[in-house]
Amino acid sequence: MSAKLVISGASKAFPGVKALDGVDLSLEEGSIHALLGENGAGKSTLIKIITGVHRADSGTVTLDGEEVHFASPREAIARGIAAVHQERNLIPRFSVAENIMLERLPARAGLVDDAAVRTEARRHMAPLGLDIDPDTPVRQLSVARMQLVEIAKALSLHARLLVLDEPTASITPHETETLFRLLKELRDDGCAILFVSHKLDEVFELCDSVTVLRDGRNACHSRPLAGLDRAAVVKLMIGREEAAVRRADRTAEGAPILSLSGVATELGHRDIGFDVRAGEIVGLYGLVGAGRTELAKAIIGAARVTAGEVRVDGEPVTIDSVATALARHRIGYVSEDRKHEGLILMHSVRRNVAVTVWRRIARALGFLPDRAEREAVMPYIERLQVRTPSLNQPVALLSGGNQQKVSVAKWLAAGVRVLIIDEPTVGIDIQTKGYLHELIHELAAQGTAIILISSDMPEMISLADRIVVMADFRVVGSLDNDHDMRRMGEAIMARIHRIDEAA
Repeated sequence: MSAKLVISGASKAFPGVKALDGVDLSLEEGSIHALLGENGAGKSTLIKIITGVHRADSGTVTLDGEEVHFASPREAIARGIAAVHQERNLIPRFSVAENIMLERLPARAGLVDDAAVRTEARRHMAPLGLDIDPDTPVRQLSVARMQLVEIAKALSLHARLLVLDEPTASITPHETETLFRLLKELRDDGCAILFVSHKLDEVFELCDSVTVLRDGRNACHSRPLAGLDRAAVVKLMIGREEAAVRRADRTAEGAPILSLSGVATELGHRDIGFDVRAGEIVGLYGLVGAGRTELAKAIIGAARVTAGEVRVDGEPVTIDSVATALARHRIGYVSEDRKHEGLILMHSVRRNVAVTVWRRIARALGFLPDRAEREAVMPYIERLQVRTPSLNQPVALLSGGNQQKVSVAKWLAAGVRVLIIDEPTVGIDIQTKGYLHELIHELAAQGTAIILISSDMPEMISLADRIVVMADFRVVGSLDNDHDMRRMGEAIMARIHRIDEAA
């Protein structure tokens, strides 16, 4: 079987960092090839070279035996290469159908054929189980459904080479199963697939071969996955064995810092009730669409509470904005969508971390001294080990793991008492994931009340002290967590399916 894509000696540098240093990769027809590595290892840069977003400073890219130099993603698409990038590339005001068919809109008599656009879009949505109105504006979709639209868009191009960067980061296990079945069919039809994921269980289930990058270089190059186990792959990725997961072992006492009782919201929640104490990690678990992120936004004032009571330190409060949540009640929120909600990508690391303390450090007329900003943020940059050439580096140029650290750092700088952390390790490498887990334990040990939202059940069972189970924008159970994966997993799913069956 001849190689469909061969990359030899690819190097790429950006200001302050060499992203790739002589990287090789061979991708065969009719195979699913894993591209693995920590955040910052160079995976995204390599993908952008393959898809025409960047051009390598040196080295060669050969497609079907011909050296290619793509000047744009459109040129790569024309040669049969399609990609689902980790950063979403959808147009929010366009419909689902328009986004899926954007690269080849059907036309009739010189005008876009809207009926054909909808029909074609449905054809590519159906294999993914994406059962929504194709006329729905993308801005109205959840993060998970946006991800499925991205995948449908890539599939609509009938690519011979498909690149998938963290495609399962925000979709349900059922949706993942459907996607994997489809990818295996594409592989069997001769498609070459490059698959990037930090979920090693998925890699071993799906992939035939693997390339591992570490610090911009090959730790291994295009070798069969057979014969490798998880421990060997992790060692290739991070240069050492995987750290053991530390289980929570806390008993939070005292009155709750934050309590919800009979809460309803304008987003559709009904009769929500739970509380969280200082030093406690309360998990919110549910399937996609359960209303967990929406509830977090209501707690911080980004959506309106229409009934029930929210109490802070036992006193009823009205939180009407994110500014009120932080300034009056010291409640912070690490968004699941760090690129669009959690960070200002074109601003510096320093400005992103300092944004929550500007009011505290500002001088007369709102003047912000550079020195005061640096002194406010540096302890948290160091504490979270944010890898950046300088505090002035735009956050957009950091790896996903370091962007997440910046998202957390800004709330630590603000000294929050309650921190809501939404999907903390989506798209994060194994080493950074372990570090963030340790940080969450440390924050709880220091007395921070934490509400943890995660779709990763092992992560939830490892970290939480109690697990509040949600379905259909309601609380359907609350479980003391004994950290037994099998028993807790069964108990959680029993609560979810009981409400589904009753509906």
